[in-house]
Amino acid sequence: MPLSPTSAAPASRWPLTTEVQPLLLTATLGLLLAAPLHAAETSPPPGELTGGATTVWVDGKNAFSLPAANLSDEERTRFAIGNSFFKRNWVEAPASTKVRDGLGPHFIARSCGGCHALDGRGRPPEVKGGRHEQPVGLLMRLSVPGVADPHEGVLPEPTYGGQFNNAAVQGVRPEGEVTLRTTPVRGRFADGSRYTLQQPVYGFRQLAYGPMSPKVLVSPRVAPQLMGIGLLEAIAEADILQNAADQAASPGPIKGQVNRVWDAVAQKEMVGRFGWKANVASIAHQTAGAFRGDIGITSVWAPGEGCTPVQKDCLQASSGGHGGAFEIDQPTLEDVVFYQAVLAPVARRQIKDPQVRQGQALFEQAGCASCHRPSYTTHQGPNPSMSSPTLNGQTIWPYTDLLLHDMGPGLADGRPDFAASGSQWKTPALWGIGLIQAVNGHTRLLHDGRANGVLEAVLWHGGEAQAAQQQVLQMSRAQRAALVKFVESL
Repeated sequence: MPLSPTSAAPASRWPLTTEVQPLLLTATLGLLLAAPLHAAETSPPPGELTGGATTVWVDGKNAFSLPAANLSDEERTRFAIGNSFFKRNWVEAPASTKVRDGLGPHFIARSCGGCHALDGRGRPPEVKGGRHEQPVGLLMRLSVPGVADPHEGVLPEPTYGGQFNNAAVQGVRPEGEVTLRTTPVRGRFADGSRYTLQQPVYGFRQLAYGPMSPKVLVSPRVAPQLMGIGLLEAIAEADILQNAADQAASPGPIKGQVNRVWDAVAQKEMVGRFGWKANVASIAHQTAGAFRGDIGITSVWAPGEGCTPVQKDCLQASSGGHGGAFEIDQPTLEDVVFYQAVLAPVARRQIKDPQVRQGQALFEQAGCASCHRPSYTTHQGPNPSMSSPTLNGQTIWPYTDLLLHDMGPGLADGRPDFAASGSQWKTPALWGIGLIQAVNGHTRLLHDGRANGVLEAVLWHGGEAQAAQQQVLQMSRAQRAALVKFVESL
């Protein structure tokens, strides 16, 4: 089925190193509790402490996997427990283990770390000779036009539900396979240099339960890196609303909008800030939804397997919930939420480099900072028992307004999500973007990983960001390199 397409307060810090040894994957509680911390000898320049006192100095493949630098010993213990359940695989039920069974019936990955490898970013599969592996860190949201479920924000596709799952446990059919091909989109900079972008075209084959609705709407979403998300959750709703008010009052095309979404934990509507369309309000809601949607693990906040009425084998499959319980118990789920909430942002690199400073000036001149707001002061987040008080009151530098913006037809998926239209996407945070290569071995950006690097991501900008994209097209090769170097320093 082819588819069209400041001077921050001194902080404790990790020692400067080119690469931290694989601490967390093999972490013991002792290692975490004994993590070497010492006070900064001098105050760092403004913006270097991306997460205030939570900031860690590290690069290399574990750059996104360290706990906030100012956690207590007790919090580091909880971090290690959450880390374990985040990264280890779940198994099919029934199994000898009673704490990690319940995988599926349908699923995409066997663990959270299956999509967020090393707490980092997923990518689309490589297409070689027209063939590719099935995606893991890239999923397909499904819906059809109509009156949206008020708690889901969409009307799910009747046969395959709200998300396409290309794997299943024994005795249950995978829903099918995702297909991907790309078509070139060519352009030219003002200095005559040419570029080629790759427009992805997605489809499905080997559908196990019959054809999808001819009106199906599909939205590809790549798994983002997770560092600093607890600090993003600690940005006050009032600050996000003020971003929208300030943009509405300003001349020009930038008019960000808030997405208001249902939060299963708070049991009320809240301002969305996570997900590519700001379609989720809290880490806890996102975690419960991903456990069920991506791994097939039920919880108090996401009960019931994701089988549709026509998927009889899915409905008849064994459950990992023992005695009618959910497949992940509440304390464990909350530990996994806590683990993600306290993943530390990495300090900026090369902050005094003249080329980085030039790039920062170009970033501001092009108007990028209108949406990529540099800094906030955090407050207490919505779920204090699943976060740390050490995240509160920090001056942070994520470079996002957490608002929805019309990004033009080139990026549109045509699929509304709560208040988000088919051409709106949330402004992603930019911190840590320069370390994706070191952590995950690629530089794929935007909601479906179509952009290979920062410059390609900018070139895909349209809609409200068209003017900024046009300014970048007018830049010289040296200026473009400086702009990219600045973004990669964040």
